[in-house]
Amino acid sequence: MLGGMQDWELRVNLLIDHAAREHGPREIVTRWVDGAETRTTWAGIRRDALKMKQSLERLGIGKGDAVATLALNHSRHLVCWYGAAGTGGVLHTINPRLFDDQLEYIVNHAEDRVLIYDAMFQPIIDRMRPKWPTIEHYICFDSGTHAPHFEDWIGTEDGNTEWEAGSERDPCMICYTSGTTGHPKGVIYSHRSTMLHAIASLQPSMFSMDTRTVMLPIVPMFHAASWGLPYAGAATGAKFVFVQGNDPQALCDIMQREKVTDSAGVPTVWLSMLQHLDATGTSLPDLRQVVVGGSAMPRAVIERFMRQGVRIAHAWGMTETSPIGTTGAETWDWGDKSFEAQVDYKAMQGRTPFGVEVRCVDLDDPAHVLPRDGKIAGALQVRGLWVIKRYLKAEADAVDADQWFDTGDVAVIHPDNTVQLTDRTKDVIKSGGEWISSVELENAAIAHPAVAEAAAIGVVHPKWDERPILVVVKKPGADCTADDIRMFLSDKVAKWWLPDAVEFVDAIPHTGTGKISKKDLREQYRDYRLKD
Repeated sequence: MLGGMQDWELRVNLLIDHAAREHGPREIVTRWVDGAETRTTWAGIRRDALKMKQSLERLGIGKGDAVATLALNHSRHLVCWYGAAGTGGVLHTINPRLFDDQLEYIVNHAEDRVLIYDAMFQPIIDRMRPKWPTIEHYICFDSGTHAPHFEDWIGTEDGNTEWEAGSERDPCMICYTSGTTGHPKGVIYSHRSTMLHAIASLQPSMFSMDTRTVMLPIVPMFHAASWGLPYAGAATGAKFVFVQGNDPQALCDIMQREKVTDSAGVPTVWLSMLQHLDATGTSLPDLRQVVVGGSAMPRAVIERFMRQGVRIAHAWGMTETSPIGTTGAETWDWGDKSFEAQVDYKAMQGRTPFGVEVRCVDLDDPAHVLPRDGKIAGALQVRGLWVIKRYLKAEADAVDADQWFDTGDVAVIHPDNTVQLTDRTKDVIKSGGEWISSVELENAAIAHPAVAEAAAIGVVHPKWDERPILVVVKKPGADCTADDIRMFLSDKVAKWWLPDAVEFVDAIPHTGTGKISKKDLREQYRDYRLKD
């Protein structure tokens, strides 16, 4: 057979080369924490990434070395994504919200040699520096007071160099899990998996990005590869608008001025932004798409966006899936659905793109694969082209013999293959042999006008093994009783789901990534006893 196709290694620096060559003048805008704004371009990002490669090489950093960042969203952070990988190194984005023991562990576990950070995190640097023996060099993105300034550090270089060659299966990034059940685990993204994820992200069923896109990623660059947006954006030449912090006024102002069309982030940020828009009587006229992940978006907010003509989609995934596993893209019969049915669909986590497979297995018998009937909930498993196989430095794979990875989520898969999350496997409550979804119970309770936050956990019961209790934080100035809560829930969940007790507290414990820490709650209430 004569002929054949060109064989290129799929390395992420192809993305920045393309962005600079085909979309060089397209802007990258940053609003810094002090309110100052800077502008560069995709061509400028590539130029500075090549300079960074030279600067790293002068420090003796090369193939396989870990380069860490402790930073928010901005253009200089974006430079590091391509500069570190272009050296043959591995970028390690550190979550500044982690606790000190977690920060100590992950830096030493990853064997980071260079740390580049935002000046606002100087207290963390000062506190942790003695505990990070592997780090040889500190660089500061926006100040030269305590470490070399990033711009000065790369400023002595000319950028006249080439990217380090290598295999597409080389690592390019490390992201750590939040460590809710022990030490955080390192997830290693390869050049190949990252490229495939980026290409898939451009599909209409995922991020639907093109050259007209003006993207403001609220999801931080230190968390789960910022959902892969910095890579997908380079592939399509999208304009990026970065904002340090989540101040609703700052976000809304720059979204209006820069004509932001797309955004992606967690629901809490959108709730505060909508409150700001209502209070000021303003709007976001150019916004066309919002992708939401991390937790479920309230149905009322989904409906509001849809009535304003904004396409909204849930995205489900995790650090181990690079992170996109499903997105709430419209179904083939979308035009035949009523508006209410469309909102119902958008409240779920959606379907898999090409490259990912999911299934649910019985919670009591993992060998039994459940039907996609929209009724029976089971443990959600995933496999695919950008799904983890083994954690960093682990002695065994994290998947079974058929490559299925247990996500730790409980879900229902509907007949049209839409995934609907119902709980976490470690948080689901088993009472009298039947399963109770803590997440559904919490979501129902949060709808009460006096409830600011709620968490459901199972506690020991002499007859039913476990029964749910609800831990509630009231809204400021609001008042309600346990009976009020139970009465409110009585027509929203099954009778046997109703919590046996409601405990009012001033605060509910959270993890370093802002999620409710059920582990800490269960420890706090481990001696809690219910009467028969």
